[in-house]
Amino acid sequence: MYRMNKNYRGFTLIELMIVVAIIGILATIAIPAFMDYMKRSKKSEAVLELNKIGKNAKRTYGEMASYPTGTAGPTPTRPGTGGCCGGSGTSGKNVNHCAATPAAWTGPWQALDFEIDEDTLFVYSYSGASQVFTAAAIGDLDCDGTEATYTLDGAAVNGNPTATLSEPSLNAD
Repeated sequence: MYRMNKNYRGFTLIELMIVVAIIGILATIAIPAFMDYMKRSKKSEAVLELNKIGKNAKRTYGEMASYPTGTAGPTPTRPGTGGCCGGSGTSGKNVNHCAATPAAWTGPWQALDFEIDEDTLFVYSYSGASQVFTAAAIGDLDCDGTEATYTLDGAAVNGNPTATLSEPSLNAD
């Protein structure tokens, strides 16, 4: 006759429900934090590229006693409205990216020695006169219709070139 060992037991329904509840609570906290982290990492592109524009504009001012003049952008070309949403990049792999178009970076971009040769999440614009300039990066990072705009304002104060970066609030896009 076969005997069942009374010391062997599986998990009860209550124990399984507690585990599922704990996993649900952790997911409720972790998923929004992860999405926020992803959005912040995407925003770093704008800051890095605008800082590059600022450094190149200061260098140009130091060499010529004038910022590059004229307007340029938005560059690269948007695939529609709302930043680079709807774009597929150059290879079709970077969904919601503007395609890299090195030939589009002309005019003041050349004077700034600025070009983006990789697919991008932002479109960039520049407007400059001899003593002041403004550069901007505009992007809709999660394609919800809310664009984040980063602005770099430059001026020559007593012959010293300066640049100030303005970032959108944390809730923008």
